[in-house]
Amino acid sequence: MAILVDKNTRVVTQGITGKTGQFHTRMCREYANGAQCFVAGVNPRKAGEDFEGISIFASVREAKDSTGASVSVIYVPPAGAAAAIWEAVEADLDLAICITEGIPVRDMIEVRERMRRENRRTLLLGPNCPGVITPEEIKIGIMPGHIHRKGRIGVVSRSGTLTYEAVAQLTELGLGQSTAVGIGGDPVNGLKHIDVLKLFMDDPDTDAVIMIGEIGGSDEEAAAEWYRTNARKPVVGFIAGVTAPPGKRMGHAGAIISGGKGTAQEKLAVMEACGIRVTKNPAEMGRLLRSVL
Repeated sequence: MAILVDKNTRVVTQGITGKTGQFHTRMCREYANGAQCFVAGVNPRKAGEDFEGISIFASVREAKDSTGASVSVIYVPPAGAAAAIWEAVEADLDLAICITEGIPVRDMIEVRERMRRENRRTLLLGPNCPGVITPEEIKIGIMPGHIHRKGRIGVVSRSGTLTYEAVAQLTELGLGQSTAVGIGGDPVNGLKHIDVLKLFMDDPDTDAVIMIGEIGGSDEEAAAEWYRTNARKPVVGFIAGVTAPPGKRMGHAGAIISGGKGTAQEKLAVMEACGIRVTKNPAEMGRLLRSVL
C-alpha cells in the first residue's frame, strides 16, 4: 500500500516532447517500475509519433482510452499549463500532477474554481511542485530517486528541497518512506497538507508523518486543527521561514506574511498546541521523527 500512486499506476506525460518533459520522463522510466508505468505522452502536433517507445496522443482523453492511464504529469510551459490541467480533469483522470512553475495566479484561480463548481473527481497535486514518489515502486516528478528508500514514514511538504532533505535524513536513519508528496509552494494549488495528512492517517502502511510547511497562508494551521481531533499516528513538523521579514515574498509565491498572519512562529505554536511535535532546525527532522516512534 501507499497513497496516491503505486507500481500499478499508469501515467501520461503532458508536454512529453519538450526538453523538461523528455528529461524527467526518461528519469522516471528508469526508476523502479517506471518502464511499465509511463505509457503515454500528449502533444496535439505530434500525435502518432513516439518518444523512446512511448506513444504520443493528440489529447489526454485519447491517451487514457488507448492505454488506461489514470494519472497525468504536466511539464507544459506556464502560459498553457492551466489549460493542460483542465484537459486532464476533463478526461476524468484520478490525479493530475503539475510540475510547472510560474503559472499566473489568475489562471489557477479559474481552473480550481471550475473544478470545484463542476464537482470534478480528479485530484490536483501542485502546481510548482516536485511531484510524488512511492519508493521502489514509482516516481512521478523531478525528485532524485536514489535518496528514497521503501519504509513506513509519510512525508508531505510545500518545499521540494525540504522534501528531499527530510527523505535523505529518514533514509540515513534506516527509516524509509511509504510515500513522499510535494504539494507545491504556490498560493493557489490543489491538494493541501490536510488532504495528504488524511490519506496518511488512513494508510495502513504509514506509521508516522513528517509535515513540512512554509510561512504564508493558513494551510498548516488547518491541518494541525484537523489533526488535534483525528490524531491516530505521530506527526512531526517543521516550518521554513522563521527569520523572514513581514511583507516580503520569499521564494515561493505563497510564502508571504501579511497582517501578522502566516508567520513561522504562529504556525509552529498552533501545530504544537494540536499535538504535533515541532522543530525549528531542519537538520533535526529525521531524529525527531525517530524519537516519536
